[in-house]
Amino acid sequence: MTTKGTTKEEAIIRARDVMRTKLVTIDGMATVREAADKMRKEHLSHLLVERRNADDAWAIISIRDLVEGVLLPDRPAEDVNVFEVMTKPVITVPPDMDIRYVARLLHNTGLSRVPVEENGELIGMISLSSLILYESIF
Repeated sequence: MTTKGTTKEEAIIRARDVMRTKLVTIDGMATVREAADKMRKEHLSHLLVERRNADDAWAIISIRDLVEGVLLPDRPAEDVNVFEVMTKPVITVPPDMDIRYVARLLHNTGLSRVPVEENGELIGMISLSSLILYESIF
């Protein structure tokens, strides 16, 4: 089947097509105060937590983690380390995954974002908003 000179296979939008490639990381030993400051500076709602070694799983810290791990229990942000409130392990997707399946994964898991992993390294991030903002989808 061809549409506008492309085959159906060529028309599939992949994770790599919509992912954000700027990834901001933080060390798990950093304080939550440092994480919040970095999120504000970078205008992000999440940070990737650096792995301790190649065999370690990826982690993420989000605004929700800060609220649930620090604000609600009324803990001082200077006394809480990122590793205490981060989400680990993180579900990742391959760069060639069809974004329809990425969207389904986000919906079924209740996640709002998912890192894109290739050859053991994170190369991008897909969020619900990036799916909506990508012009060729709708």
